[in-house]
Amino acid sequence: MAHESALHGTGVVPGVGTGPVVRPMPRPQVPTEDPQVDAADGAERFSAAAEVVAQRLTERAARASGAASEVLTATAGLARDRGLVSLVQKRLGEGNGLYAAVGGAIDDLIAMFTAAGGLMAERVTDLRDVHDRILAELSGQPEPGIPAPSEPSVLCADDLAPADTAGLDPSVVVAIATSLGGPTSHTSIISRQLGIPCVVGVEGLDAIETGTVVLVDGATGDVVIEPDAEVIETRTESARLVGEAAASWTGPGGTSDGHRVEILANVQDGASSQNAAQKPVEGVGLFRTELCFLDRDTEPSVEEQARIYAEVLEPMGERKVVVRTLDAGSDKPVAFATIPDEPNPALGVRGMRLGLRDEGLLDRQLEAIAAASKDAAAPVWVMAPMVATEDEASWFAARVRSLGLVPGVMIEIPSAALHAERLLRHVDFLSIGTNDLSQYTFAADRMTPSLAKLNDPWQPALLELIAIAARAGRAAGKPVGVCGEAAADPLLACVLTGLGVTSLSSAATAAPLVGAKLSTVTLAQCEAAAEAALAASTPEAARDAARSLTT
Repeated sequence: MAHESALHGTGVVPGVGTGPVVRPMPRPQVPTEDPQVDAADGAERFSAAAEVVAQRLTERAARASGAASEVLTATAGLARDRGLVSLVQKRLGEGNGLYAAVGGAIDDLIAMFTAAGGLMAERVTDLRDVHDRILAELSGQPEPGIPAPSEPSVLCADDLAPADTAGLDPSVVVAIATSLGGPTSHTSIISRQLGIPCVVGVEGLDAIETGTVVLVDGATGDVVIEPDAEVIETRTESARLVGEAAASWTGPGGTSDGHRVEILANVQDGASSQNAAQKPVEGVGLFRTELCFLDRDTEPSVEEQARIYAEVLEPMGERKVVVRTLDAGSDKPVAFATIPDEPNPALGVRGMRLGLRDEGLLDRQLEAIAAASKDAAAPVWVMAPMVATEDEASWFAARVRSLGLVPGVMIEIPSAALHAERLLRHVDFLSIGTNDLSQYTFAADRMTPSLAKLNDPWQPALLELIAIAARAGRAAGKPVGVCGEAAADPLLACVLTGLGVTSLSSAATAAPLVGAKLSTVTLAQCEAAAEAALAASTPEAARDAARSLTT
């Protein structure tokens, strides 16, 4: 394969897809005639269009599940943002036309989100998508989105909004490649849930003309332009064998020489739990409880929360479920809980810090989890997000134990990883959220293309923090899992096992790939791969070293 025939990015969803390039519909154009309206009338017209857009997104969220449903719900929340209406009204009052006022208001929010950095900056793509949909609704233009290909095709774009990615049909969109984004972007997360091979951060992708046949290899990160028949056959056959191994894997998780590693699924509602229950997973390693809060103006009652939680617990039967308490704030604002206008929301009051600020909010959620768990056949474990200190872990554990539940905390902040041994004096398990741990370790916005390499889960410094937490778990005789996107990478799963991680929780579609790969290697191979990855100087070198020791 000639060098000039291939581009390279970061492979985030293994698999191979070949077909002609299709691209998203062009963004709606701002009409040359911009209606002049008074502030009150313009705000009313904007609000009506925004509500239409939000309702469409909410309906898509109801048809989706897992991460796709979550991000669609959050994007609908952006469209309904009351602050956005105020910004539009302000610009109308300054004499701007309706379309200019909408565009300027969105630009103001983009500037605020970008300045905030972190997870807030990650929402910039969503804001632009919301603008385009509202503009199209106001001006009578077609809603932007993804065309419906007539043949299996490869979707190429700068980046994809959640509303577009979540609605993709894997039978016609056989692979995705984007110029922007990193391993933890919304495109990566939703593609993994849908099982569509995906490569992100591909330089030069814009130069490929629509209709050109390309091959996307989500395992290697290659985008091969006009591949010959031999390349297609070789890569497709390799991916087919991996897929067959995953399809035939029945669990339980572990290495070929019998070292046990639990393979778990990430879910967020009853539908995704039912889907995961059909896979050979050993339970739920991350139940995101945000969905029943994100689209609400008022806090759901204890009874309503308990009903929603029970819908997740029931399909799992005797398999354990790890429930994460409300992870709101930053890029996931909740109208009745989060603090508006924080100067830097990604470093502000989010996750368990909301419970520290409003103890009743956390206590009511724990009460609802306890009520739902009464009919559960297996123990229910509960973990708090964004724990930073030993005192916080102790405070949370006491509340959880008082309700007869099993307490744990997430390792997402470097201080928590460094003091994992101290945290384990109070809780029964740790769960490492690699997405946030990476972002906070490297002070790198996950959606800045030039910084995507820093957010690569193969970064040796990130692996070192994981190793510290795993060693603490081993010393305390308590489990330490990974529930971030890193747990969905079959090769990285070998390294994490070698570091001492005891469970891996990912999208249900990725779990069999991870389980199948682990079943082909020994614990000694995993430990050697872990040692080599820690010693590497770059993520690429870490991958290469691990691959050479586990194949």
